[in-house]
Amino acid sequence: MNRHTFPLDQATHDFIELHNLLKLLGFAPSGGAAKAMVAEGLVTVDGEVEIRKTRKLRVGQVVRVADEEISIVELTA
Repeated sequence: MNRHTFPLDQATHDFIELHNLLKLLGFAPSGGAAKAMVAEGLVTVDGEVEIRKTRKLRVGQVVRVADEEISIVELTA
């Protein structure tokens, strides 16, 4: 399993939406493709299949797509 981290700047953002995270990290070529992946049940959040495309992800949550794991972490200076 490949592990990744996504630093979230809590000073400016409380969350990132699931489809945006997948697009930003290159797991989907577009927002539409990311939404399709979620709708197909290919993504889990904290171990449970997530079908909400705009699920708000916060620090401490873990997203899995295929053999990729993404941990949402707090941005540090």
